[in-house]
Amino acid sequence: MSFTFLSPEDYSYSISSSWFQELDNGFNRKRGDDEDSRGGGDGNGLLNEEALRKSGYGDILASLLLLEEEAKQEEDEWIAESQQHKALFESNHKRKLEAMNEYYNQLQHHYLQVDQLDSSTVKRSRKSASALAMAMASTVAADGNENVKGGQQRRLWVKDRSKDWWDCCNHPDFPEEEFRKEFRMSKATFGMVCRELEPAVMKKNTLLRDAIPVRQRVAVCIWRLATGEPLRLVSKRFGLGISTCHKLVLEVCSAIRTVLMPKFLQWPDENKMKDTKQAFQSISGIPNIGGSLYTTHVPIMAPKENMGAYFNRRHTERNQKTCYSITVQGVVDQKGVFTDVCIGWPGSMADDKVLEKSALFQRVNKGDLRDVWIVGNSGYPLMDCVLVPYTHHNLTWAQHGFNEKLGEIQNVAKEAFGRLKGRWSCLQKRIEVKLQELPMLLGACCVLHNICEMNNEEMAPQLQFDLFDDEVVLENNLRPANAVHARDHIAHNLLHHGLGGSSFL
Repeated sequence: MSFTFLSPEDYSYSISSSWFQELDNGFNRKRGDDEDSRGGGDGNGLLNEEALRKSGYGDILASLLLLEEEAKQEEDEWIAESQQHKALFESNHKRKLEAMNEYYNQLQHHYLQVDQLDSSTVKRSRKSASALAMAMASTVAADGNENVKGGQQRRLWVKDRSKDWWDCCNHPDFPEEEFRKEFRMSKATFGMVCRELEPAVMKKNTLLRDAIPVRQRVAVCIWRLATGEPLRLVSKRFGLGISTCHKLVLEVCSAIRTVLMPKFLQWPDENKMKDTKQAFQSISGIPNIGGSLYTTHVPIMAPKENMGAYFNRRHTERNQKTCYSITVQGVVDQKGVFTDVCIGWPGSMADDKVLEKSALFQRVNKGDLRDVWIVGNSGYPLMDCVLVPYTHHNLTWAQHGFNEKLGEIQNVAKEAFGRLKGRWSCLQKRIEVKLQELPMLLGACCVLHNICEMNNEEMAPQLQFDLFDDEVVLENNLRPANAVHARDHIAHNLLHHGLGGSSFL
């Protein structure tokens, strides 16, 4: 706030302004009224009027000067107070920065000390481990055969678990029947499997621990497949860690697929195919049958991806429980030995779709199965090399007899799959294996099944398993004319040679 001070010239000029004139007129009217009330004046009106005018102007100027002085004082006080607040804020800000810098320096120093401590600890541990290894190596070199004679040394960081059950089973005096009950095969067959797999699964001893023997490695895998028991129980039986047991199962299954599958699961050569044709013809009277085809489902855990593809609707409706599965398609010979398998397609796929994805279908399209029939059920299409029963209504005697004989051959495959699931119980339940590892495990079961069948291993009656896979009759099935004619010709010959079934009569 500011005020303007008047000079004498301005002062004399301002008296003649309109505001002062109005003020003067007011004073004059008041003076005239007073004189009228007193009955006249004393002749000194002009002198009183001048004194009154000077007295009013002085009071106004004094008030204005006082207001301006107060405004300046308030402004000075506000400026002083603002400067004081600014100084206080800057002081606090500076103090906070100094505290933060000090804390950061302390934190950096602490991290540096921790890093130095960790590096020194690692170095000490490495030195200790190397010293321990050198000490043990010197001990082994000094003692030599004494350690072997004295028995196995206690491992340093391996939990001491009991191996009594496996030691008892591995003993030569262990009863044969009990061994077959536990491992689904005789001791001789088990020994043969171990000898075949030894180059692939054997590990060498180290300075700190002895390797798990080959027989125990193979036994862990076979017992797990045979019983389907959880890994924690396998761990207790064999005195090994759970993760070790899981690793052994996968390693042995991989070795079975690599080493044993080419030897014990392969498409028959010309001589074996000839024997197979003769055996099936003696059963059914139908010539040139080289195998029986069947597809079963194996339950799995609900997959994390593509869950709908593995959903098995028919099994879910039957069991009133959500079921996910993968398929196992196989061709067997007259003895129930697998000659071809296709494993791992989602459970929602029909049997004919699985056949189209298999190597068998490619072999048929290439013409590799000339003069060979593969017998399937009504879920497969009639093809040049795939023979299936009649599915329409009002069958003739020849067609009915043909279906009956074809059913006998189909039972060979169905019974083989029943023994497969009965002998290896892991196929009956959802097993604790990743989906991508499951085909390898199922393939190992098929190979071990063949080994047991080839060695005439008997299966206990309580292990028999009844299959409940549904057969879905194909609709709008386009059949090759040559295949239709060949099937009709076979049915006609069966009837006229007296080889057709008689249950329909």
